[in-house]
Formats: sequence, structure tokens, C-alpha cells
Amino acid sequence: MTKSELINQLVKRFPKLPVRDTDFAVKSILDTMTQALADGQRIEIRGFGSFSLTRRPQRVGRNPKSGEQVVVPEKRVPHFKPGKELRERVDLYSKKEN
Repeated sequence: MTKSELINQLVKRFPKLPVRDTDFAVKSILDTMTQALADGQRIEIRGFGSFSLTRRPQRVGRNPKSGEQVVVPEKRVPHFKPGKELRERVDLYSKKEN
């Protein structure tokens, strides 16, 4: 699901909310979550899951074109861990489809 599809789903579900307000709300939530992760904070949404940062240490990689060794710097990457309720609902839904 894309951001625009999410906004459209919310507008269908809550027809009294204007599209403009729904768009602003979704973008605000995502921007706030992005900023929190960039600041090194952890995000936990009960029943859905948690977002945190994982540290990937510096390593030596290879340039696929030339085969030359290059140093890949350390980086922080987002990590999502689904909550119990989300895992159970996805599992239940996938069993219904089979």
C-alpha cells in the first residue's frame, strides 16, 4: 500500500474528513516518525509493532564493476519488529486465503 492509497482508504472509511486534512495528518505522522528515528529514538505502536535503529558496522566490500576493495562506512538502518497482534492478524488472514 502506498501513502496515497492509505489516504484514499482513510477518506473512504471517514467520509466526513476532507481529503486535504487526511493527507496532512498522514504526512505529519510519517514525518514525525522519520524525525524520531533520525534522532535515535525508538517508536512503539501497541498492537502494531516497533521501529528502532540497528547499527551496521564498517566493513570492506567490493566494487562489483572493478572488483576493487572499498570501505563501506558504518551506518544506522531502521528496523521494524511486528507486534503480537499484527503477527496474529496477518497469520489469520493468510490462513483464510488458503
